[in-house]
Amino acid sequence: MRYIIIGAGAVGGTIGGRLAEAGHDVVLVARGAHLEALRRDGLRLLTPEADLRLPVPAVAGPKELGELRPDDVLVLCVKSQDTAGVLNEWAQVPVAGGGTASQLLPVVCAQNGVENERTALRLFAHVYGLCVWLPSLHLEPGVVAAHSTPQSGILTVGRYPDGVDDTIKQIGHDLGESRFDAPVVDDVMRWKYGKLLNNLGNAFEAVSDLTADEELAERLVEAAREEGIQALNAAGIPFVGTAERRAVQGDRMRYAEIPGTPRGGGSSWQSLARGTGSIETDYLSGEIALIGRTHGIPTPVNELMQRLSARFAATGRAPGSMPLAELAELVTRAQESAT
Repeated sequence: MRYIIIGAGAVGGTIGGRLAEAGHDVVLVARGAHLEALRRDGLRLLTPEADLRLPVPAVAGPKELGELRPDDVLVLCVKSQDTAGVLNEWAQVPVAGGGTASQLLPVVCAQNGVENERTALRLFAHVYGLCVWLPSLHLEPGVVAAHSTPQSGILTVGRYPDGVDDTIKQIGHDLGESRFDAPVVDDVMRWKYGKLLNNLGNAFEAVSDLTADEELAERLVEAAREEGIQALNAAGIPFVGTAERRAVQGDRMRYAEIPGTPRGGGSSWQSLARGTGSIETDYLSGEIALIGRTHGIPTPVNELMQRLSARFAATGRAPGSMPLAELAELVTRAQESAT
């Protein structure tokens, strides 16, 4: 298999870099200064154990690859707000021997949120989910840092909407050779809905400094998660709980410092730090708001965080710049207004 990593940022760069390090055929898809750095110097992958320089081929898009190969795997690592545009770009690319990417090639959604797989299935016949537990950082062109050890992450994979086949078994095997745990499951969306609940903290981290009062911060995030649990339960959507995830994780994935490379924040925080002008919380906090509205469950905290993070992205406000006490007051007002 050749792995085409569409969106070689923090997650995509780490997955692509580790696969390439293990000897797998990889192409990175990137843009702007990041693409220029990858072409010039290769991918620099920083880990707790090593500073790796990996000469992985990098392209701007499908036009540079021409005809795709029948053994290609498209690994989608862009933010959810970019999914539809990217899929449309790749869907009609011809595959050697006849047919198009949308007809023949597997698409693996290695992304936060739960909407990407459904969006992909609208165009592509063969869609797979990948639940990403992979603390990583991308703020500098050409450089990605992965902070976990001994494994770089846990990447639970399966067919969408459910099931297992030989393709995803092979993908899981290849990831397992590349410093990841990659359990192959027949209920991958249950894992992704569990991760969605965890990702409800992303908006809080993006707008405020949660270290200012960790106890208060945890109460605020827990309020959003409790709304999420109520919404998923009302919708009859199963999800993996914290205890089950921790039992699978064990001690195989621990955060470790990388000298000179602080952890920073998660994916939403990084979007604000890079000044991208967009943020994925419409598909995280906003997903819970959508499910809540559909099933009559109030979700005022998640609706607030969706609005706040979108405002930060649109105005270029620095991540973490809202005082935590101010955020707590806004959360209280939102909850009171919903009662």
